[in-house]
Amino acid sequence: MIAADDRVRRALQRGHRIDITTTGRKSGRPRRIELVFHNIDGRIYISGRPGWPRGWIANLRANPHMTFHLKQGFVADLPATARVITDRAERERVLGPISVGWGYDTALMVVSSPLIEVTFPDA
Repeated sequence: MIAADDRVRRALQRGHRIDITTTGRKSGRPRRIELVFHNIDGRIYISGRPGWPRGWIANLRANPHMTFHLKQGFVADLPATARVITDRAERERVLGPISVGWGYDTALMVVSSPLIEVTFPDA
C-alpha cells in the first residue's frame, strides 16, 4: 500500500466517516464530499441513504478514479478506484448489514441507495 501500511490497514478495519474526491463529470473539477465507508468481509464499500440520484456516483461512473481521504485517527489521502455496484444479488448481500445498522429497510436501500466497492491500487 503506502509507507504507513499498518496504520492504513487499521484505519480501514472499521467503517467511519471519510471524504472522497471525484472528478466532476461535466466540469472536470475536483469534487469532495463526506461519506461513510464500511468494511464488509475485508472489502471496502461506500453507500448512502436511500434516494437517487447522487452526483458523486455519476462522477464515478464517468471516471472511477478517486481519492479516499482518511480523516479520523490516522489521516491519509489514498488513491482509489470505485466500482459502481448494480447487480441486485450483490447489492442485497452488501446492503443487508448496512441497512440493519442504519435502521433502513433493506429492500428500499437495494433499489435506491448508491453503492460502490473501493479498491486501492497498491493493496
